[in-house]
Amino acid sequence: MVRINLTVDGAKVADDVEPRMLLVQYLREKLGKTGTVVGCDTSNCGACTVHLDGTSVKSCNVLAVQADGGEVTTIEGLASNGELHPVQEAFRECHGLQCGYCTPGMIMQSVDLLKENPNPSEEEIRLGLEGNLCRCTGYHNIVKAVQHAAGQTAGQAEAVQA
Repeated sequence: MVRINLTVDGAKVADDVEPRMLLVQYLREKLGKTGTVVGCDTSNCGACTVHLDGTSVKSCNVLAVQADGGEVTTIEGLASNGELHPVQEAFRECHGLQCGYCTPGMIMQSVDLLKENPNPSEEEIRLGLEGNLCRCTGYHNIVKAVQHAAGQTAGQAEAVQA
């Protein structure tokens, strides 16, 4: 067993874990963060995407011990003070989900995409999400949701600057 210390969704945690335990397993099984979905176990689908130290990662491709000392944000950690994150709200408003299985990973990747590029084109959104698979929607409403969120976050930034 290896002792790890990290911050998950703003809360400090410390646990003993097996060295081979995946971050997705740790989040789901030890911390109950079941919004982080196990999709393919091969890092192909992106359903398990979380933020590690502010960057999106596929948590089925990261060992829990690699996150030691880091800060992890899951889909459960995006909402603040009972308010959905603008990307979460945009997915809801634009119907950017169908079965919902890929949605947590899509949202987490979209947040990272918008952090890097606050005003992406449709092509840039599609490229930015290419590591996340959806088997239901055809991506049209997902792209619309990211575009909507980009407009919302740009509006918030303008209001802060005013």
